[in-house]
Amino acid sequence: AMGLLWLSTVPLTNGLVAQIFGVKYLAMLSGFVFFSHQLGSFLGVWLGGFIFDRTGAYDIVWVISIALGVLAALVNLPVDERPLARLSAQPTR
Repeated sequence: AMGLLWLSTVPLTNGLVAQIFGVKYLAMLSGFVFFSHQLGSFLGVWLGGFIFDRTGAYDIVWVISIALGVLAALVNLPVDERPLARLSAQPTR
């Protein structure tokens, strides 16, 4: 499934960034989004291995992962999901 689904979120993420910020700086903003994704992936894997090497178990890693998941859910609860109002291009009179 990794090969089939690996980059399946890229078009959706780029679409969301474009919807919120527009397309003028889409390449730069997408770069920031995916750089932060890769940085988080690196740090997560490194920290998990570091904790395992120190403790000999993944228990703390699981607790941290669950806590971060709950925190992410709580941070996203107040998100207003109504469509964004866009100014339409009107000719000046």
